[in-house]
Amino acid sequence: MAFDIEMIKKLYAEMPAKVEAARKLLARPLTLSEKILFSHLHGDQKLENFARGGSYVDFAPDRVAMQDATAQMALLQFMQAGRPKVAVPSTVHCDHLISAKVEAKQDLQVATTESKEVYDFLASVSNKYGLGFWKPGAGIIHQVVLENYAFPGGLMIGTDSHTVNAGGLGMLAIGVGGADACDVMAGLAWELKWPKLIGIKLTGKLSGWTAPKDVILKVAGILTVKGGTGAIVEYFGEGATSMSCTGKGTICNMGAEIGATTSTFGYDSSMSRYLASTGRADVAALADTVAAHLTADAEVYANPEKYFDEVIEIDLNTLEPHLNGPFTPDLATPISKMKEVALANGWPTKIEVGLIGSCTNSSYEDISRAVSLAKQVAEKGLTTKAEYMITPGSEQVRYTIERDGFLDVFSKIGAKVFANACGPCIGMWERVGAEKKEKNTIVHSFNRNFAKRADGNPNTYAFVGSPELVTALAIAGDLTFNPLTDTLTNDKGEQVKLDAPTGDELPLKGFAVEDAGFQAPAEDGSKVVVAVDPTSKRLQLLDPFTAWEGTDLKSLKLLIKAKGKCTTDHISMAGPWLKFRGHLDNISNNLLIGAVNFFNEKTDNVKSQINGNYDTVPNTQRAYKAAGVGTIVVGDENYGEGSSREHAAMEPRHLGVRVVLTKSFARIHETNLKKQGMLALTFANKNDYDQILEDDTIDIIGLTEFTPEKPLTIVLTHKDGSTYSFEANHTYNQQQIEWFKAGGALNIIRKQVAQ
Repeated sequence: MAFDIEMIKKLYAEMPAKVEAARKLLARPLTLSEKILFSHLHGDQKLENFARGGSYVDFAPDRVAMQDATAQMALLQFMQAGRPKVAVPSTVHCDHLISAKVEAKQDLQVATTESKEVYDFLASVSNKYGLGFWKPGAGIIHQVVLENYAFPGGLMIGTDSHTVNAGGLGMLAIGVGGADACDVMAGLAWELKWPKLIGIKLTGKLSGWTAPKDVILKVAGILTVKGGTGAIVEYFGEGATSMSCTGKGTICNMGAEIGATTSTFGYDSSMSRYLASTGRADVAALADTVAAHLTADAEVYANPEKYFDEVIEIDLNTLEPHLNGPFTPDLATPISKMKEVALANGWPTKIEVGLIGSCTNSSYEDISRAVSLAKQVAEKGLTTKAEYMITPGSEQVRYTIERDGFLDVFSKIGAKVFANACGPCIGMWERVGAEKKEKNTIVHSFNRNFAKRADGNPNTYAFVGSPELVTALAIAGDLTFNPLTDTLTNDKGEQVKLDAPTGDELPLKGFAVEDAGFQAPAEDGSKVVVAVDPTSKRLQLLDPFTAWEGTDLKSLKLLIKAKGKCTTDHISMAGPWLKFRGHLDNISNNLLIGAVNFFNEKTDNVKSQINGNYDTVPNTQRAYKAAGVGTIVVGDENYGEGSSREHAAMEPRHLGVRVVLTKSFARIHETNLKKQGMLALTFANKNDYDQILEDDTIDIIGLTEFTPEKPLTIVLTHKDGSTYSFEANHTYNQQQIEWFKAGGALNIIRKQVAQ
C-alpha cells in the first residue's frame, strides 16, 4: 500500500467539486495544470480568476521532499518555527553528499564516515519532527519520490530544482528554497505567482534510437534556458500517451533547464502500470475514479491555442536523437549534424567518459535499453573506447537490474557502478586528472552541463544525451559518431553497425529490493534530542537576520558586477562545498567565487573600496561587513539560473549584501532572495547595467514608501563625483514587502507559530 493513502483519498474526494467550481467561475474548459492548482488553493485563499503571470496565490501542497544538502538549512530553519511536528507529509533523502570515486560500496562507506555528523543530525531531526528519512544509498530523491510518493493530481514542493521529475506521474511538483519548505512544514500557506501555461503537443511515436530525453533536449533548444520561466509546461497528444511513465519523468525533470515552474502529463495507462509495478495499485485504483479530473478537458487538447499562452508541436516520428551542449543544456544539436557542428566549433571529438544514470535517466527502462547496446560489444567483436560509468537512481532499481543480469553485462565492458546517489551529476565526482584542467569531452545522460559542473574542470566539454546514445558514443569513443548511419571496426577488421536499442518499460518479474533504505519517524518525537556541537565545522544553528532599519539604503558599495551567465553554481558552488551546507558561515566562503567580474574578466577577484586592493569575493565582502558597509551585487540575464539552493541567497545575506540588481532573475532564486529579507531588483532599462562602474557608491531610494508595482530609484555616485539615476523594478507583493521589513520570512513565521 502507498504512503499517505488517506491524504490521497481526501484529495480525490474533494477534487471534483473544486474543479467544477473553477470551471464555472472561468466559464471555460480547464487545462490539467489549472485543475491541480485550483484543487490545491489554501483554505484562506479566495477563489478568483487569477491573472497568469500576475496574481500571487496561496496554495496548500500535499507534501514536501528535501535532499540532504538542502534539508540541513531547511530543517535548521524549521527548528526555529516552534512546531512539534511537520504539518504535511515530509521526507529527507541522503543523496548529495556521496562522492563518486572508486565504486558504490567503498564510496558509500567513505561518505557515511565523513558525513556521519550530518546524517545523524538529519536522522534525529526527522525522527523528532515526524519526517520520513531515506538513508545514504537509498537513492536519488527524485527517483525515490517517483517510486514511492508521487501520484496523479497532487501538488508537492521540494528543495531541489529537479523536484519537477514527479510530473511524470501527473503531479505538479515544484522546486523551492528551504524557507518555502519551512513555511509548508510549519502549516502555513505556500505562495506562488499564478503560472502561465505552455502546451506541448506530441504527435507520432518514439522508435529506434529516439528516446524521451530527446523530446526535452529538443524543447530546450526551442525555449532556451529561460523560455519556460514563470510557466507550467503541459504535455499532451498521442505521443505523450504512448510514452512510458518514467520517460515522462525524464522530460519533466529537465524542464528545470528551461526555467519552467514545473512540467506535467495527464494521467494515463502508463502511469497506472507504473503505480502497480511499484506497489501502489491502490493509488491507481483511486486515480481511476477521478480520471476525468486528472487530465485536461477534451476541448483544451482539441484547440490548445485557445487555452495555452504558447503551443509547441513536436512530431516524434521525425524527431532525431540530440546532444545538447557544451556548457549549457539548451544548445541542441541533432546527432546527424554533430560532426559538422563539432568541427566548426573546434570541440574535442574524442570522448573520454560516458556516464549514464542520475535523477534524470535511471529508470529500469533506461538501463535496459543501455544494456541492449552493451551486449552488442561482445556480440559484434567491439571494445568500448571510452570509460563508462553508471549511477543507479535507487536501491530498488539497482537491486532489480542486478537480479536481471544487467550489471554483469555492464561489467564485461568495463563499466564502473557508483552509489545510488547524485555523484558526477552535481560535481561529486573525484575524477582522476581533472585537476590538470585539460581540454576533453564527456557525454552523459544528466540534466546540466555548466562549466566545471561534473568534475570541476572548466575545460571539460560535457554533452547531454539519452542513456542509449551516451552508451553508443562511449563504445565508439567519438563525438561525431552517428549510430543511426555509421559503422564501427571490430576485432576482425569488419565494419559493423550497432542495432537500435530495445528494452522493457518495467521489469517483467517486477521490482525487488531487500532494504530500500527507509526509516520511519518516532510516533512521539518529543523526547528526541537534536544536538549540534557549537564547534562543528559542518553544522551551525541559525541566528535570525536583522530587520530592515526603516530607511533608504545609502552609500552601498559594489561588491561585483557579474558578467554573463551566473547560475547558482557560480554563486554557491557544489562539489566539495556540499560538506558545509549545514554551516552558513563556512559555506559563505564560496560566495560568488565562480562569477566573472565584468571589470577584469576574472573569477573570484574584485576590488575593495576600503583599501583599493583586489581580493577574493568572500574576503572582500567579509571586510565590508566588518566595517559596517552594505553592498550590492549586480547581475546579468537569468541570474540564479539552475538549482534551488537557497545558500545562494543566504550567503550574501549573511555576509552583509543588501541588494541584488539584475537584468532578470530565475524564478526560484528571486523567491529565495525575498524569503531571506534581501532586495531583489531588476533594471527598468537593461542598458543601465552599463552605467555601473567599479568604484561606484550606490543609494536605493524609495524604500520608505516601498509598495507593490512601484519602482525604486537607484542613484550612482561615480568616483569623479558625478551621479546617475535610474529606475529599478521589483515584483514584491505586500506580504513579501513584510518579509523584507522583518528581516526575512522566518522572523514572521516564528511570531505566527508563537501566537
